[in-house]
Amino acid sequence: MAEAASNVPTTIPSVHKAWIYQEYGKSSDVLKLDENFPVPEVNEDEVLIKVIAASINPVDFKRMLGAIKDNDTPRPIVPGHDVAGVVVKVGSKVNKFKVGDEVYGDIAEKALSEPKQFGTLAEYTAVQEKVLALKPNNLSFVEAASLPLAIETAYEAFERAQLCSGKSVLILGGAGGVGTMAIQLAKHVFGASRVAATASTAKQDLLRSLGADLPIDYTKDKYEELPEKFDVVFDAVGEGERPVKAMKEGGKVVSIMGPIAPPTVIFVLTSTATTLEKLKPYFESGKVKPVLDPKTPFPFSNTLEAFSHLETCRAIGKVVVHPIP
Repeated sequence: MAEAASNVPTTIPSVHKAWIYQEYGKSSDVLKLDENFPVPEVNEDEVLIKVIAASINPVDFKRMLGAIKDNDTPRPIVPGHDVAGVVVKVGSKVNKFKVGDEVYGDIAEKALSEPKQFGTLAEYTAVQEKVLALKPNNLSFVEAASLPLAIETAYEAFERAQLCSGKSVLILGGAGGVGTMAIQLAKHVFGASRVAATASTAKQDLLRSLGADLPIDYTKDKYEELPEKFDVVFDAVGEGERPVKAMKEGGKVVSIMGPIAPPTVIFVLTSTATTLEKLKPYFESGKVKPVLDPKTPFPFSNTLEAFSHLETCRAIGKVVVHPIP
């Protein structure tokens, strides 16, 4: 349920608390809390957000390990892409938002080619208005923070694969952050005639509850050996050649991580508020729901534990950090 935005100051400080890293490595080794880090400057097309909640994604720890170091920003880096919070300052050319608006989004339009130096695991973050949307009133800040990167990724995958009413889809990694959104989008937004999804034994009921017609236990069955084939296969895991074998002739395979095999198309999300705005009625009606890991939320002081849990690759849905001082 929605909650009021507390701890939103009337004056903006010059320094704030932020999790930062100065060198690449494991989060447990390199991620440190800086209690006097400069509050970011706001460009003319940006707003400054008092962060209420921030969710973390695999891209955050992979970047921390140096996955995009050839194209990365200078350090120190504040990790985090997903945010929900309150606008406390607007740039001179911002016309979509005003101070006091409750907003959410994935702050990096192009996370790999144009990464952001100062992310969301901080008290404040500066964000371009074009990647932000107004938070649906029925969602809490924790719920809203869990959505943007994951649901925008799943939405873009299905657009690229031309999923539509009457087509069948197989989602690999159905219990993760992206997969839990993909099942719901396939069923309730794109109108897929049949939704299959993979997860481990303990997560089969979750797949059913999200709308999967055919939950597949990957510890017992090889999905590519099933007699049933699919119009669209969405690989959120990086399964190489296996997804291609589950595709119908003339079908499409889309993936968000390697390895891949032809004719699979791999893509990197372009973050846009347009997707969140399109999906707002589905959030408000409850047809598409946030899925939060049972351990969520992690307090800001426990951000290292949040990363440790995400790095097991066993989290269910999304891992969110909240409250943020």
